[in-house]
Amino acid sequence: MNPLVLPLVLPGVYAPQEDTALLAEALSEEPLPPDADVLDVGTGSGALALKAARRGTRVTAVDVSWRAVCTARLNAWLAGVPVRILRGNLFGPVRDRSFDLVLTNPPYVPAPLGARLPHGPARAWDAGRDGRFVLDRICREAPPLLRPGGVLLIVHSALSDPGRTLEHLRSAGLKASVTRRQRIDFGPVLRGREGWLRERGLLSPAEEKEELVVVRAELPV
Repeated sequence: MNPLVLPLVLPGVYAPQEDTALLAEALSEEPLPPDADVLDVGTGSGALALKAARRGTRVTAVDVSWRAVCTARLNAWLAGVPVRILRGNLFGPVRDRSFDLVLTNPPYVPAPLGARLPHGPARAWDAGRDGRFVLDRICREAPPLLRPGGVLLIVHSALSDPGRTLEHLRSAGLKASVTRRQRIDFGPVLRGREGWLRERGLLSPAEEKEELVVVRAELPV
């Protein structure tokens, strides 16, 4: 069953898909007290932030896109749940705070862009030639924001090297593992660059589905 209540999505904002639903399932399994502080980074439509807020937690959501911020604020208002929604680049607006749980569904799709940064809606999925333009920043910048016993949940594609995510997070002192996997059909973005991904060896000749993973990392008490 899809664990999400699908929100309103304005044009140009990332609509919840399989990766959002997979992360929502992981969120559902986290034992959070009602007074927990939760951060949703790259909130998009606010679907995950709203799900956390419905559990009574204090939720802050951040996105770099004004359209996403407006969409998430509208959805929070329509749902009647309190969520603090800020515009900013990843953790910029909350560096002076700490959290019990940090959620993120970042851009992670490898893209033949070279040094060029994505623009418009592509900012929600394009992440450089190795798919780690944002992931590596998250692995560096999220651990200092966790309280003892705090948890970081990240969803991304196996194309963007989950092993590297685990290595970075463990190097930062977190206990990290892949807790969920799901294989899905290629979406329009992957289909459009399938040949390039196979040429680079990121997809094998026989591979016809994409694997999504959820990485869970916990700061020991």
